[in-house]
Amino acid sequence: MKKTKKAAFMLSSLSIYKGVLTRSVPSAFHKLLLSVDEEPETFLNAYGDFYRLLCDRNASNSLSYTMTEAALFDENYFTRTATADKVSEMSEDEKKAVVRDIDAILFASQITPEDVINDYKYKEEIDDIIDCLPKWHCGTPSEEFVDFNDNLDKIAKFHREKGCGMFARYRSFVWRDKGIEPIINDDKVRISDLVDYEYQRDLVVENTRAFIEGRNANNCLLYGDMGTGKSTTVKATVNEFRRYGLRIVEIPKEKLMEFPLLIDAIAQVPMKFIIFIDDLSFQRQDECYTSLKAVLEGGVAALPKNALIYATSNRRHLVREKSSDKLEIMDDDDLHSSDTVQEKLSLVYRFGVRIYYGAPSKKEFQ
Repeated sequence: MKKTKKAAFMLSSLSIYKGVLTRSVPSAFHKLLLSVDEEPETFLNAYGDFYRLLCDRNASNSLSYTMTEAALFDENYFTRTATADKVSEMSEDEKKAVVRDIDAILFASQITPEDVINDYKYKEEIDDIIDCLPKWHCGTPSEEFVDFNDNLDKIAKFHREKGCGMFARYRSFVWRDKGIEPIINDDKVRISDLVDYEYQRDLVVENTRAFIEGRNANNCLLYGDMGTGKSTTVKATVNEFRRYGLRIVEIPKEKLMEFPLLIDAIAQVPMKFIIFIDDLSFQRQDECYTSLKAVLEGGVAALPKNALIYATSNRRHLVREKSSDKLEIMDDDDLHSSDTVQEKLSLVYRFGVRIYYGAPSKKEFQ
C-alpha cells in the first residue's frame, strides 16, 4: 500500500481522536491524502488548499507540530478522563484505541510533499506543474508527543495540569450567544502587578485557594469605589491559579437569565470555574435579579461543585434604592413593608464573602 494512502486510511479510522479531522489543517491534509488517485484538477486543488492553510497558520515548516497540537487540544473521552485524573479507570481496550489514534496522527504528520507527489497516480501527466508545487516541512511533533512509544503518561500529565479542549488552549472565556467562547487576547495581569489593597486581595486569593484545594469556599462580592481594582483582582487571581486548572467565564449581567444554560455547559467539565459578573447592579428586581438570586440560594439550577461566582459592583446593596420606594410601598398598602425592603436588599447577603474596596486618601494615593 502506498504510504500516503495508508496515512489517509489511518486518519479515516480515527475513533477517540476523530474530532481532530474537524480542524482546518488536519482536515485539508486528509483530503489531500485521499486525492492521490483523483484527477489532476481535484488533486491540485486539494494540494493548493492545504498549503494555503499551512501558510495561514504559519505552519509550512511544522506540519507535525500542527497535527499533534490539534490532537493535544482536542476534547474527547480520553482528554476529559485525563483532566479528571481518572485514566486508571479506563479499560485496556479504550487505552489501546487512544494509542492507535495517536500512532495514526504521528504517522500521518511525517508524510512529506515528496511522498505525496511520488504516490500521485497521474504525476507524469502534469510533471511540469508538479515540479513547481510549494513544499512543506514536517518538523517535530509537540513536546508531549515526542518519543511517544505508546506511553500515555506524558500526554495524560498535560491534560491533568492544563485541562482539555478549548479550556486547555485558553484561560478566559465569555458567555455569548448562549455558548462559551474563548477570549484570545485576555488580560495577563498578575497579583505581583497590583498595588495596595493587600488585605482585600488576600481574602480573594485565600478563598480561591480553598476552592482549588476542594475545601469550603464562598461566592465573592467585591464592592466599593470605582477604579480601586476590583475586577483586576479577580482576573489576577485566576491567572495565579490557572496552572491548577482554574478558568474564568464572564457572563454579562443582562444575560443572567441564561445562567442555567451556562451551568449546564460547565457542570460536567472536569475543571474549576470562576463565573465572573462585572459591574453588577440592578435598577429594580427583574428577571435577571431573580435568576441570580435563585442560583445563589441553591435552587433547582444551583451552582455545581466546580464553580463559584465572583462579582464586582460599585453599589453596596446591588439594587438601586430611592426615597420614593418607601412611598410606593405605603401606597400599595403593604402590611409587611420592612420585608419588602429586605427582599430588595437580600441578594448581597447571598455572597458568602463580601469585600469592600474604598477609595484611597490623598496620602495613600500618592
